[in-house]
Amino acid sequence: MAEQSPLKSLSTILLLLTLLTSAAESRLTTDYYSKTCPRFLDIVRDTISDKQITHPTTAAAVIRLFFHDCFPNGCDASILVSSTAFNVAERDSSINLSLPGDGFDVIVRAKTALELACPHTVSCSDIISVATRDLLVTVGGPYYPVHLGRRDSRVSKASLLADLLPLPSSPMSKTIRQFESRGFTVQEMVALSGAHSIGFSHCKEFVGLVGRNGTGYNPRFAQALKKACSSYPKDPTISVFNDIMTPNKFDNMYYKNIPKGLGLLESDHGLYSDPRTRPFVDLYARDQDRFFKDFAKAMQKLSLYGVKTGRRGEIRRRCDAIN
Repeated sequence: MAEQSPLKSLSTILLLLTLLTSAAESRLTTDYYSKTCPRFLDIVRDTISDKQITHPTTAAAVIRLFFHDCFPNGCDASILVSSTAFNVAERDSSINLSLPGDGFDVIVRAKTALELACPHTVSCSDIISVATRDLLVTVGGPYYPVHLGRRDSRVSKASLLADLLPLPSSPMSKTIRQFESRGFTVQEMVALSGAHSIGFSHCKEFVGLVGRNGTGYNPRFAQALKKACSSYPKDPTISVFNDIMTPNKFDNMYYKNIPKGLGLLESDHGLYSDPRTRPFVDLYARDQDRFFKDFAKAMQKLSLYGVKTGRRGEIRRRCDAIN
């Protein structure tokens, strides 16, 4: 039997993933809670607004939480489950230990309010998806419809995350493969990288690269980063904004920064040095409307990845514990 070419195999995988996404979308609806929990959207919006006002880094924290939940094995709120004496959950895997507490906290607050209004009705995975969209809008980002009706996972194991999330230090080819294996194009990957428009990164994620030759850092920026991270060995919590120009506003400045050597992470510089991704960096740097359109579409697609419905999942009573 003749072997199937790698390109044909990849095309088959992408087609299957597209069909699965379409099937997931068909089982979900934007008005899923209109009768069972009519104030669902209002309750989530009120909760996230109060939290964002008092803790302005909440938006970035929840967007990152959303990605770390959805990208490895699907949007199922498995990231929210706490570890027990018998199980090390996803949130305690090494790659998730730096996830900000504000992201977890606002989801728990929303779930508590929803359990009072509509007991055992709204899934934690639906809360994450809507909270992410609404917080994105509060910091200037695009709006997109969120389909609802997900169920929460009954499994959360750190061991299942092995090598599934992109690392800032990963070669670009590996990161592209990780996205393509989930049905995302290179352009969608670059668009989703725009989430770095807000939020921060700890010094440990980039300090080893700063100052090396050929890394792409603007020399003055590199000096400033060295100074900012000078006490990092004593205080590993020290961090720097991903976008130093407009750190609290979701816009296309992230893409404008990269060609100037003002990207923070190795993966940021990789987007500009790789010929497969550079054209999209240039596109989004000059056209914010196009970036917003593509980012919204990619986020909506990610929110439908690997969702569980019906008996394949559950509606947790508490987001941090399986029923």
